[in-house]
Amino acid sequence: MITLVRVDNRLIHGQVVEAWLPHLKVSRVVVADDEAASSPLIRAAMALAVQSAIEVLILPLAQVDFAALSKDGVRTLVLLRDVASVPFAFQHGLVMDQLNLGNVHFGTGRRQVSPSVFLAEGELQALQQLSEQGVRVEARAVPAEKSVDLPDLTERWSKAG
Repeated sequence: MITLVRVDNRLIHGQVVEAWLPHLKVSRVVVADDEAASSPLIRAAMALAVQSAIEVLILPLAQVDFAALSKDGVRTLVLLRDVASVPFAFQHGLVMDQLNLGNVHFGTGRRQVSPSVFLAEGELQALQQLSEQGVRVEARAVPAEKSVDLPDLTERWSKAG
């Protein structure tokens, strides 16, 4: 059972380990990212950051069986590096009620919509399409923060231009 899907450029790091994992009470973390999966050093560092009672899977995006994760009953946090990965995962069986934007770094063409999230126009459009399919999109770095939902993110994006 997928408890939360989070977009975070940093994947597994302090906010995830110290705030999200205890809050979500997950038994498994799935990092769906080609770069992380291809690096033994990154895989080892991420696995060491998470307490041993939690299973950590680091796989290339195309190799994750999202449909199985949704149905197997194991509380799971799915981490994706970027917004571009979300539609691919969604089209390949990812079932989610909510998408959390944690850290999306600044880049060319991106506008700041929250303290830690910068979005390009195409990313915002992809998120709007997910929202139209019933996915609640929010930006929030840690569970204790007040979430910023997609309508507010869209308004902030428009004003930032």
